[in-house]
Amino acid sequence: MTAILETPRPFPQAANSTTPILSLRNVTRTYGDGEGTITALHPATLDVRPGELVAVNGPSGSGKSTFLSIAGALLRPTSGQVVIAGQDVTALPQGALPAFRLKHLGFVLQSSNLIPYLTVREQLTLVPHLAGRNSREAARQADELLRTLGLLDRARHFPDALSGGQRQRVAIARALMNDPALILADEPTASLDGTRGREVVQMLAREVHERGKAAVMVTHDERVLDLCDRVVRIVDGRLSG
Repeated sequence: MTAILETPRPFPQAANSTTPILSLRNVTRTYGDGEGTITALHPATLDVRPGELVAVNGPSGSGKSTFLSIAGALLRPTSGQVVIAGQDVTALPQGALPAFRLKHLGFVLQSSNLIPYLTVREQLTLVPHLAGRNSREAARQADELLRTLGLLDRARHFPDALSGGQRQRVAIARALMNDPALILADEPTASLDGTRGREVVQMLAREVHERGKAAVMVTHDERVLDLCDRVVRIVDGRLSG
């Protein structure tokens, strides 16, 4: 049965909703050199502001994964500039990127990537533990998120006791634990049926709007695009819309 979600508490919006949290300027990515050069991403420019869920839609092999890896400071662009939460990440040394991602980014992956031997609550508290935060405060925050997402009664369950939709909701909660400015979702509905997929994207959109986050979701799932604030297309490494 679908969990009945409790009415979430209101969260403050970002102070300046006109300033993009994610800004890409003429970003490209190529592989190889000379005649063997392959362009995975042609010059791409995109701004994503607080309270906005943007879908990047395109077929398999269109460059979505390359785009998301660059937007998430996992892959350096060949040229162009990527600014996240006011920081030009293309100017950061490689060694500084893991700490930056931990502080400012939240990731939701195609498969929820939950750790099988951790309970739902432990999945969430692992993130602040890695960041060296107070464990009691982390537990309180985890329970608040689980309550908001209708999962508090699953807090002591292990991933194999959850449905696919519940696992993805846990993944969204985990992505929010470090209070990231930017959430990046990689095909979060790929392993879900239509009903569960819409539930997950509705939940992601609600959290983005109420918490004043920015989010980018790459997807080829046309069934959930109406839930997004904006849809851009990517075909053969070319971003449009």
